[in-house]
Amino acid sequence: MYFCTMISKLQKTIALALFICVTAWLHTSCRKLVTNPEILSLAPVIFPDYAGVTIPATISPLNFTVTGKYEQLYLSIEGGKTGSMELYASDFFDIPDKQWKKLLSENIGDEIRLTVSTLTDGKWTQYEPFKIYVSPYPIDYGLAYRLIAPGYVVYSKMGIYQRNLSNFKQEPILENTIVSGSCMNCHSFNQTKTDKMSLHIRGSNGGTIIKDKDQLRIVDTKTDQTISACVYPYWHPSGKFIAYSVNKTKQVFHSIKDKRIEVVDLESDIVVLDLETNELLSCDLLMTPNFETFPSFSPDGKTLYFTCASKQDIPKDYQITRYNLCSISFDPETKTFGSKIDTLINAEREGKSISVPRPSFDGKYIMYTQLDYGNFGIWHKEANLFLLDLATGKTRELTEVNSPDVDSYHNWSSNSHWFVFSSRRLDGLYTRPFIASIDENGKIGKPFLVPQKNPNYYRELLYSYNVPEFINAPVDLNARQAEKMILSSKREKVSFKK
Repeated sequence: MYFCTMISKLQKTIALALFICVTAWLHTSCRKLVTNPEILSLAPVIFPDYAGVTIPATISPLNFTVTGKYEQLYLSIEGGKTGSMELYASDFFDIPDKQWKKLLSENIGDEIRLTVSTLTDGKWTQYEPFKIYVSPYPIDYGLAYRLIAPGYVVYSKMGIYQRNLSNFKQEPILENTIVSGSCMNCHSFNQTKTDKMSLHIRGSNGGTIIKDKDQLRIVDTKTDQTISACVYPYWHPSGKFIAYSVNKTKQVFHSIKDKRIEVVDLESDIVVLDLETNELLSCDLLMTPNFETFPSFSPDGKTLYFTCASKQDIPKDYQITRYNLCSISFDPETKTFGSKIDTLINAEREGKSISVPRPSFDGKYIMYTQLDYGNFGIWHKEANLFLLDLATGKTRELTEVNSPDVDSYHNWSSNSHWFVFSSRRLDGLYTRPFIASIDENGKIGKPFLVPQKNPNYYRELLYSYNVPEFINAPVDLNARQAEKMILSSKREKVSFKK
């Protein structure tokens, strides 16, 4: 019996080897080698557009396809310092991971040159080479984001997912299939650290899930003194506090061409949740009739940034609701706020509005979204990214990364040399994640679309990437425990302290 089993395993091994050999032979026999190509002084049209981008050395292969009709593709990659590789393809370039990573690691701080050739009607055409720059700065482990289908009222399947940037592996952190019809949103981490996480659940089983290292709890953040449960979050660097806005929002639908929807504040204030005492902290300056929203802490934890607009009659005056960038001091020892509000950028004076201020973790900059009015940039075609230099007080548009379509939600890597943002530049409908580099002098590289195994993935995906965040390690969330908490009627209560 043992002998028969050994023969069976040997037969399977031989059959597998023969299959691999025959497949390889068929592949190479059908492949036509590049001979006498016509050399063009013209760059190939590729998707995604990776020509001239700056990437980290650990990024997964930048697989891409070539636009046009052809019978076969050929790619040659040469390192600026050392190393090379080549491959043929019929549809898209599926770059081998090990060779790719080796080539990048050997050319850190330099460039790689890619040359594409296409075979059409039996003749080869070689295009002008393009370059990809390999940054000396490392990048974090991955990204966390929500995948959500288009919709305004009814929630279909959605979830919070994580992606390892060094490969193509995507895993769910939590999906709303555990609670039918629920909405999951506003996931947030403490400066990319995954041991601290906040996540909102909306609907009949609503609550805020807070992960604090190994402790997981669900909190009801609505009090009699606040206008709503907590909404937009941002962690204090100490991990002891989370700043939130509390908002009453409303959807307003357009009846004009090229515009679909507005999300507007009816009321909004700022609070800070003390995780040790379960108290919501605030002050009169952060709870006015004006619209205060989108809070974020400075890296030293001593300043609270936020946006603020003068109170308007909504929805009638939605087009003149404009948010300025403001700040107030915060003392984490005494848990008190300063006595005055500083306006860092008066966007209203320029007929513009500011949303989602995000300070870099090195303390140099604040990146924000600028739009014509309101604060929900994802529905504004004119929304673009801007950068405030905190040392000089000067601000500028990030023309290096902006597009004619929506460029909105953004956040920083842990070393502040990369940022991720959402853009609708591909089709005007779905938000996709792009990453860009920034060096020690503030020079910004051309952004790249987060790579996928099959580059046509984004053309076929009917879900949007929402709130992309860098994470420094995989998120270890006990989904079964979270499910039990969400389905339970028990919620920790918070109190309010002004």
